[in-house]
Amino acid sequence: MQGDDLVTGRKVQSVSTVLTVEDRDGVRTLTLNRPDSFNSLTVELKETLLAALLAAGEDPAVRSVVLTGAGKAFCGGQDLKEHLALLAAGDPSPLSTVEKHYNPIVTAITTLPKPIIAAVNGMAAGAGASFAYACDLRIVSSSAKFLMAFAGIGLTADSGSAWTLPRLVGYGRAMEMMLLGAPVTADEALALGMVNQVVPPEQVTQVAHDLAARLAAGPTTAYAKIKEALLASAGGTLAEGLAVEGRTQAEAGATIDHREGVAAFVEKRPPRFTGR
Repeated sequence: MQGDDLVTGRKVQSVSTVLTVEDRDGVRTLTLNRPDSFNSLTVELKETLLAALLAAGEDPAVRSVVLTGAGKAFCGGQDLKEHLALLAAGDPSPLSTVEKHYNPIVTAITTLPKPIIAAVNGMAAGAGASFAYACDLRIVSSSAKFLMAFAGIGLTADSGSAWTLPRLVGYGRAMEMMLLGAPVTADEALALGMVNQVVPPEQVTQVAHDLAARLAAGPTTAYAKIKEALLASAGGTLAEGLAVEGRTQAEAGATIDHREGVAAFVEKRPPRFTGR
């Protein structure tokens, strides 16, 4: 199902009952849509989200992405009711969901060739919190909390959180969050550097959209190269990081946006970037 709002230019698609897609101002908003279950992650939602992320990355009309949740939660992590039912039935699929679903989703988020912002409108737990950590920026409701709930159900970290969280808050605090499972409030998350901005609950989606629209109007190819360089350097040596910087800088320097940016600077006018 798809509908157009002629007043706002908003285009809304229902790719699935569990995920909605909205396009506006070059921004694609992906909304996890299981509010009665805190947007917990079923097999259907995981597969639909992965497909939507890949589609957004390939669509030239999409210049930035917002990931958020419907209702009062961002994402409660794995749907444990479905998980338990599959375990009880002897189905092996719950034990392979990390490799089949979570790892590809986090890879799609971190390697998306355009900026992606998490609009954390409420509780983000387990894999839900991990998805937010994997995004490039995080706009958070003042009522939101982050909970690393893995140890509480006898599991270890997944969805990239063992890699992303220490890089946001440091090894010691990440270990504390993982072992003790105490929720982190929005203000605490801001103080720790885990999130970029805390806003009133009713403003989260709009603030995230406005920031995404600002990025959408920018040099999106350069943003993709920045993401690639940071990702490579985060896990590599200085020499490896320098090599990636050299390559990506040459690639960005060959774009129309680079020439436009330099011309605009010299001519003392705002640049008109096209993402090419």
